Amino acid sequence: MSWGTEQRGHQQGYGSGYDYGYEHGYGRPQDPYGYGEQPDPAGYGQQEYAHPYPQQYGDPGQYTGQRQQHAADTAPLPVVEPVVEPVGEPVVEPVVEPVREAEHAPQETPRPAGRDRYFDTLRAVALVRVVTYHTFGWPWAGMVFPSMGIMFALAGTLMAKSLERPAATVIRSRVRRLLPPFWFWGFFVVVAMMIHDWIPGWEIVYWVVPLGDPPGNAWGEQAWEVLWYLRTYLWFVLLSPVLLRAFRLAPVPVLLLSLAPIVAFHFLWEPPDDRFGTALTDLATFLFCWMLGFAHRDGVLRRLRPGPVAAGSLAALAYGAWYAFTHQAETGSYDLDDIPLAQAFFSAGFVTLLMYAKEHFRIDFAWLTRFKRLDRVVTIFNARAVTLYLWHEIALVLAVPLIDQFWNVPAFETYLPLESQWFMFGVGWILIAGFILLCGWVEDVAAKKKPRLLP
Repeated sequence: MSWGTEQRGHQQGYGSGYDYGYEHGYGRPQDPYGYGEQPDPAGYGQQEYAHPYPQQYGDPGQYTGQRQQHAADTAPLPVVEPVVEPVGEPVVEPVVEPVREAEHAPQETPRPAGRDRYFDTLRAVALVRVVTYHTFGWPWAGMVFPSMGIMFALAGTLMAKSLERPAATVIRSRVRRLLPPFWFWGFFVVVAMMIHDWIPGWEIVYWVVPLGDPPGNAWGEQAWEVLWYLRTYLWFVLLSPVLLRAFRLAPVPVLLLSLAPIVAFHFLWEPPDDRFGTALTDLATFLFCWMLGFAHRDGVLRRLRPGPVAAGSLAALAYGAWYAFTHQAETGSYDLDDIPLAQAFFSAGFVTLLMYAKEHFRIDFAWLTRFKRLDRVVTIFNARAVTLYLWHEIALVLAVPLIDQFWNVPAFETYLPLESQWFMFGVGWILIAGFILLCGWVEDVAAKKKPRLLP
């Protein structure tokens, strides 16, 4: 199970695949989204030196000549020097650095510190694109918005940020955030497949820790085949300490060389068509995007010149699209999910432009907070990304028999477009919302937070 995931259901009206970039862990435990910290200039300033004279000395103009003479004859008070000195030249060390940080911080941003609405919006749009693709099966959807590449890049950024802490702690936190929602969802899927004559073998261990594709029968394939993303994400999390160390040895060369594995797998050696082979192919396909997240977090993209970045990104986009369109005979489609090499290069070019544009133009989507409802939807999508991803295929599957029942109601048959896939798309989203309300609390438990219906 690999690149057929999103497109296998095309004949059924919907496919399978994802971009769980949730990172479905999204950041460290203290900061569920892991977007870093923004300086708060409110705690700095010149309050300490607002009045050059201590209150207990009063107004210096009230002293008489005799008092001044008396002060001259007596020993100077020890508090005079540290009070007078800041009037001419304030103490520099504790003040300058926070002020410099504050100058670069988006002062107009009214959102909580540590949140980046640009990344939040990309993740939300990626999730919408996944559900849309699985409803309509449009092969061109991946070229309009390559969701998986984007999600892996966002996950790489968050992982690089988290690895500022001990690697073992970070990996344990990410695994803890991922597995409980997976177990909760998997319980229902496994039981349903067993009711429909599935007899599990030893491979059921992959339903405990999805280091390989979990097994199942054809009846439940629509649900479980999307788990390739969780498996790939989990392997990237485990490999990130080594990958990040290698990246920091030579950032730009290592980033470019991260496309070499998928090229080698395509032209030199094809991995076997089994759990091991599909895992290798998926890792190689999105390795560049994951490493691009490292480059963003470490500020490498910020130091690159726009010309070479734009030229390289457009070249990768062109090559990926060209390869997909010229090799349709091999897969029967130009869908990027069927062609790993095309997916790798197209996603690399597309995601590089998105990430570099954020750095070069300092995009943060702070304006989103002015649209309260839209901002609320983006927040929910990010906080419930694991739930939305795992349950969206089941919602689309359940939408079909539910719509079949509508035909038994004459008013529905007359006034509702029951044959339209757009109608199924709407019903699917209603069911997804229901699953978010019913099952989303598991993500709160996994994150060691108080369970809530909505974040």
